[in-house]
Amino acid sequence: MELENLTACPVCQSSSFTPYLQVKDYTVSKDTFKIVRCQQCQFLFTNPRPFAQNLGSYYKSDDYISHTNQSHNPVHLVYKLARTQTLKWKYNLIKKFNPATLLDYGCGTGHFLNYCASKGMQASGFEPDAPARTIAAAKGVPVLPSTQQVNKQWDVITLWHVLEHIPDVNRVMDWLYKHITTHGKLIVALPNPESYDARHFKQYWAAYDVPRHLSHFTKKTFTLLAERHHFSVEQILPMKLDSFYVSLLSNRYKTNGFKPIKSFITGLKSNSYANKTMNYSSLIYVLSPQHP
Repeated sequence: MELENLTACPVCQSSSFTPYLQVKDYTVSKDTFKIVRCQQCQFLFTNPRPFAQNLGSYYKSDDYISHTNQSHNPVHLVYKLARTQTLKWKYNLIKKFNPATLLDYGCGTGHFLNYCASKGMQASGFEPDAPARTIAAAKGVPVLPSTQQVNKQWDVITLWHVLEHIPDVNRVMDWLYKHITTHGKLIVALPNPESYDARHFKQYWAAYDVPRHLSHFTKKTFTLLAERHHFSVEQILPMKLDSFYVSLLSNRYKTNGFKPIKSFITGLKSNSYANKTMNYSSLIYVLSPQHP
C-alpha cells in the first residue's frame, strides 16, 4: 500500500529528521514501519505512514479490542479487567472539575461514555469508526459520526489514547480549543516512549502500535504541541495499570508467548522507576485553554 511521506515535523515544522526505530505491525499488516525523530524539537512520529483514507484498513482485526469489544486471548481479558478498574478512576478524575457536559473524543465502544452518563452527566461521544460507533450508540448515549458543523462547547473533553492515532493533530487541537468552555479542561491520555518498559522492549514495545499510532509524544513534545494551540499543561498523572498490559503484549510480540510473571515484573519496574521521573508507560495530561 502506498505511503505518505511527511516533509515537515507536525509539532515544530522542521524538515530535519533522523531515523529512530523500525517497528513491525504485529496486529494487521505485519509490515515494518519507520519512526523518525525531529532534530529540532525531538518529536517522534511514524514516517512514512498510510494515507488518511487508508488508515481504516489497519484497524480491521479482532485483536483491536477497543473497536470490537471481544475477548479472544489472555491479553484481551487483562485489557477488559483493567478497563473495568479504570472507569471509576477516570470518572472521579473529571468529576472534581464539576463539569455539566462531557465529550469523549474517540469514544470507541462507549464504555467510559456510558459510565459517565449513568452518573447523571450530560455525556456525548465522537467516534469515526462505524462498527465501534454502533456498539457505543446501542448503549443509549449520543455519539457523533463527524465533528463537522458542531457548534457546541463542552466543560470537559477527554481523549483516552486517541490523539496518537490522528493524522492531523494540529487541526484537531484547534478544534478542541474552539469547542471547550472558557474554564473547561482537556484530558489527554498518551503512551510514553520515555518509560522504562518502552526502553526495555525497544522495537517490540506494544504501545508503538504502528501504523495506527502516528505520533509518539514525550512530556516535552506534547507540551510544545499544547502550548502552540493555546493550552497550558496544568497536571501530569500516571496510568499505572498500563505498564502491566503493555508489558504482557510486548512480551507476546517479542517471544510469541504471554510470559505473565515476567511481564508483571517489568510492569512493576516501570512504575517503580517512574516514581521519580513521572515517565510511566502512559500519562494523562490535564490541560486548560488560555484565552487572550
